[in-house]
Amino acid sequence: MNSMANIAVQRIKREFKEVLKSEETSKNQIKVDLVDENFTELKGEIAGPPDTPYEGGRYQLEIKIPETYPFNPPKVRFITKIWHPNISSVTGAICLDILKDQWAAAMTLRTVLLSLQALLAAAEPDDPQDAVVANQYKQNPEMFKQTARLWSHVYAGAPVSSPDYTRKIDKLCAMGFDKNAVIVALSSKSWDVETATELLLSN
Repeated sequence: MNSMANIAVQRIKREFKEVLKSEETSKNQIKVDLVDENFTELKGEIAGPPDTPYEGGRYQLEIKIPETYPFNPPKVRFITKIWHPNISSVTGAICLDILKDQWAAAMTLRTVLLSLQALLAAAEPDDPQDAVVANQYKQNPEMFKQTARLWSHVYAGAPVSSPDYTRKIDKLCAMGFDKNAVIVALSSKSWDVETATELLLSN
């Protein structure tokens, strides 16, 4: 292991402990676990913030630590599927300035987890990672909220959401389509069963 990677490991060990001892962890807001013994990959978890469609959900994150850490940001993506303008509904990729060009070496695992939690509470639709979600967010905020809440329920364990949306999902699943594909199709086609069906048949 070169000295650069060594700095990264020392730093991450310290930050890992910082998260474990943090007030946010004791309140179940954030969490971090080791994926491998050499601290290059971690699994994060954040709670959906109150008064958002994500409330009551738990979101798993993949966190990869580069050898050049802390001079370069960790690579983070959502493992838990989520409907949010700045997070890809397909890959979980995140558009957040501090994970790109606004990263500073003074930032830590804890600040990354808290920033992601803050992003869930305050989307930036003009700098989207997912254009379909961002359009819905801007053009039909109520539908966006209901859709995000449904995804939170299905994928993140949040309390039950719109019975109307659930019925539409069940209807298309009964036709033999995959549930995840059905949810994506309905969400991106404004919950219109007909156009969602066309999309599913064309795939």
